[in-house]
Amino acid sequence: MRHIRLDANPTAVIAHPDRPQVFALTPANGAIHRIDLGTLNVEAKRVLARTATTVRLSPQGDCLWLLAAPERKLIRVNLDTLNPEAIVAIPEGATDIDFSPATPFAVLSLGESGRAAVIDLRTRRVAYQTQLGPEAGPVKYLKNGRLLLVGSPAEQSLVVLEAESGRRVVELPLSLKPERFCFKQDGGQLFVTGPGQDAVAVVYPYQTQVAGTLLAGHAPGAMAASANPDFLFVANRDSGEVTALDIQTQKVRAVVPVGSVPDFIAITPDNNFALVLNRGSGDMAVIRVDAMAGRRTKAGPLFTMIPVGSTPVAAVVASI
Repeated sequence: MRHIRLDANPTAVIAHPDRPQVFALTPANGAIHRIDLGTLNVEAKRVLARTATTVRLSPQGDCLWLLAAPERKLIRVNLDTLNPEAIVAIPEGATDIDFSPATPFAVLSLGESGRAAVIDLRTRRVAYQTQLGPEAGPVKYLKNGRLLLVGSPAEQSLVVLEAESGRRVVELPLSLKPERFCFKQDGGQLFVTGPGQDAVAVVYPYQTQVAGTLLAGHAPGAMAASANPDFLFVANRDSGEVTALDIQTQKVRAVVPVGSVPDFIAITPDNNFALVLNRGSGDMAVIRVDAMAGRRTKAGPLFTMIPVGSTPVAAVVASI
């Protein structure tokens, strides 16, 4: 339809579930842009830090949280004015963040320090820090907010923590270095990819056990899960393909050629399409989810390709 010009390269976009708005982050200048979905124009912009790491919508949808790791800040941002409402001082080295869906807490991965820090958003203080090992990877809360999952790339393991206290519940060995997480839509299974094996690790987080590993093409990376039917779509960057796994049978349903360097996948809210961004070829591949079901061959069909511009990195789907 059109390109919306910003003053720096965006790396994250967020669609608000109840507002006709999309928020875009340009990390190089620490700015958040608010885009009106009716006009597809930038209606507001606010510079909040010298540089930013990432931005998240709160689980309640009432604010944005901007992570400015170089400045050791976590900033609560008002949706209407884009002004900072609160600033939380955080430890050095934050690389990832997640917010509890059930309690007013957030967890930070502190990367090379090998620690995870839990932030009390009410008091705006660090509640506790937990040493995990030589390096801390991606972090995720479970849907009930009671357990925390932290990847440990150096140890090739997944550490499960009690969210309230930080007590280590169990450390689950993996056959790969955990780099990316993806939950089944009901939250009952966690899928993990990373260097070390051409496979996806399958974890039952509530039972705190590893179910096994599934072969998923060469160098599996970005993932997204659909529901009804339950498929896991896995990007294979090096081969320019997406592997579709049937979550129930744990078998490869199809392999779809999509373009050069696929590195991001989004599922539309109606679960009808998987959208694959190809960083190398600058386009978006569209896969029909229902076309994967009942196939007799593993050669998956591609619905269409849409040129979007050089180096696409993120996408959201919003009603207009």
